Amino acid sequence: MARMFRVLGFFTLAIGLMAFAGNMVEMALLFFAQTAFFMILGYLKFTEKTYILLFWSYMIVTFSGFSYWTVFKMGLPL
Repeated sequence: MARMFRVLGFFTLAIGLMAFAGNMVEMALLFFAQTAFFMILGYLKFTEKTYILLFWSYMIVTFSGFSYWTVFKMGLPL
């Protein structure tokens, strides 16, 4: 399971580099922060249950933030 967090770190790094190349600096910084988060967690040697709980808590926070942003910050399309 620790290896999967390193894989997530690799993919977020790839997305961050593509965003940086496309002049989307804020998005790139967000994905670089996620890369650091995933890589650090990937080398901490937690138990399987801890990794699963960390992943689900990450998903809840991410989807809640995305839903908040799309509903309240972007507004309704006209």
